[in-house]
Amino acid sequence: MVAILDVPPPPRAPHMTPTPFPLPAFDDNYIWLLPAHGGRGAVVVDPGDAAPVLAAADAGGWRPQAVLLTHHHGDHIGGVAALRARWPDLHVVAPDDRRIPVASQRVGDGDRVEAAGHAFDVLAVPGHTVSHIAFHGHGLLFCGDTLFSLGCGRLFEGTPAQMLASLDRLAALPGDTLVCCGHEYTQSNAAFARAVDPDNPALARRSEEVTTLRNDSLPTLPVTLGDERACNPFLRVDAPAVRAAVAAWSGDGDLSRVGAFAALRRWKDGFRA
Repeated sequence: MVAILDVPPPPRAPHMTPTPFPLPAFDDNYIWLLPAHGGRGAVVVDPGDAAPVLAAADAGGWRPQAVLLTHHHGDHIGGVAALRARWPDLHVVAPDDRRIPVASQRVGDGDRVEAAGHAFDVLAVPGHTVSHIAFHGHGLLFCGDTLFSLGCGRLFEGTPAQMLASLDRLAALPGDTLVCCGHEYTQSNAAFARAVDPDNPALARRSEEVTTLRNDSLPTLPVTLGDERACNPFLRVDAPAVRAAVAAWSGDGDLSRVGAFAALRRWKDGFRA
């Protein structure tokens, strides 16, 4: 895992977009820290645990100015109360879901959020949960558990059609967008992706890169959306190789687009490398 003391300094020039930094939490979560433009403020995304944020603040002199929450699961919101205990005026932006009682501002699709000098567009991306949102701005995408590197979230509340539409929406963003998702699942996702799409050279390269990074205990994120479009089977439902693999696994060669995505998700749910 990445050491807390490796949190980068603020950018040297005020106009430069700071680099988002993943703080490890629990077994495989990432809490994202995005420095403000100058100073020692920061945006914190999905702090399921306060401890990594408090440690980063103590080690580097950081102060959270805003928290962005993508969905209501405890491993994404559980640390907010402790952060507010230390910083009572901490502004918390969340989807319009009463299962998130800690929100000071509730937002939905099409809203625009200002946080620590950054501006983000809010995108509704239901599927993993019905109220899941993502934040997009400055070439960054904080997408929670909707899109993972080489994978996507489980369908706990939404439908396959909703999740596919959400992924289509994210995939349409610029290719140089940096995907900052909520979990370090990339290595296990790569094993499944290779089973689905074994002859994809871009996927082979990404899989090797991921193995090297994880062997060195380094994060595989962020990753560009362009790379994900080339490698992630859940963004490649229309690719002939992926459709053929799904047809072979499901025994149904006449699946609709949504049906193929649903089968691919079921395949992943039961997959063991």
